[in-house]
Amino acid sequence: MSWRVAVAGASGYAGGELLRLLAGHPEFDLVAATAHAQAGSHVTAVHPQLVGLDLTLGTTDPATLGESDLVFLALPHGQSAAVAAQLPAGVKVVDLGADFRLRDADQWDRYYSGPHAGTWTYGLPELPGRREEIKQSSRVANTGCYAATITLALAPLIADGLASPDDVVVVAGSGTSGAGRGAKVNLLGSEVMGDLSPYKVGAHQHVAEIKENTGATSLSMTPMLVPMPRGILATVTARFSPDRFAEEGDPREVLQRAYADEPFVHVLPEGQWPHTAATSGSNSCHLQATVDVDSGRIVVLSALDNLGKGAAGQAVQCANLMFGLPETMGLSVFGVAP
Repeated sequence: MSWRVAVAGASGYAGGELLRLLAGHPEFDLVAATAHAQAGSHVTAVHPQLVGLDLTLGTTDPATLGESDLVFLALPHGQSAAVAAQLPAGVKVVDLGADFRLRDADQWDRYYSGPHAGTWTYGLPELPGRREEIKQSSRVANTGCYAATITLALAPLIADGLASPDDVVVVAGSGTSGAGRGAKVNLLGSEVMGDLSPYKVGAHQHVAEIKENTGATSLSMTPMLVPMPRGILATVTARFSPDRFAEEGDPREVLQRAYADEPFVHVLPEGQWPHTAATSGSNSCHLQATVDVDSGRIVVLSALDNLGKGAAGQAVQCANLMFGLPETMGLSVFGVAP
């Protein structure tokens, strides 16, 4: 059996990655893709890597989208709620935007504009109990890309009681595709190449969802723009809990126990460190942990593809669960190199 699938916001980077994954999915039949300014264009005029996919981008019409069994919303933040409200109740939806991620309306007001639309099931299957919730849900809010990278590194350590939730520091770098496809001066090749620059220091919107889903109570985050198209590498550090010290708990062993049966999260062998190229094109997250010999802090390195496990791949993983399919269907654990 196959299901009819539509993608709204298909002209963006995450939307294009969704089209690529869905075109090769054995059970999802891609029947519609919509865009705004690019409506009316053939898909290969927008995404030349999808040669052979015979599809014309339409307008984002809820009536057209509602003819599908599953809709992916890859729209700018704040635009998904209005479209989702017009879709039939029987249509399952995965939203790649931020509209439905946060439980706390005050946190929404702090980091985003417009009214808080509500809360859907959070789409990170590796969180305890979340996989079963996703299976039972018809509406799922996909994670943010930084949030997926950092949550996978941090959540098991706080849940185990090894890491203190009140002193977490993150420095993370993302490829330029994480900023979307819109024309912006700071994303021009001549501006990005040969440069490494911070942005939204101390005020990145993903902090709120990371705290909600890890139990962290204080988190300082410095995001950086890295001169590469895709990928995220995060360095996550935390103090040991007051009653736990390095000799009483190994952060790497905690991560290994947490992800022992997970198909897409891999704790690397001792001495091997995550890097973005190894996860490019995959739905995998690579982790490594140690204890800093000087400060005594826990250090976790986490890498993933911001368009894969950080966006489109994660969305397809959730959709597989929603339709009772094998979680790995249509997704690769292997990166593309060089």
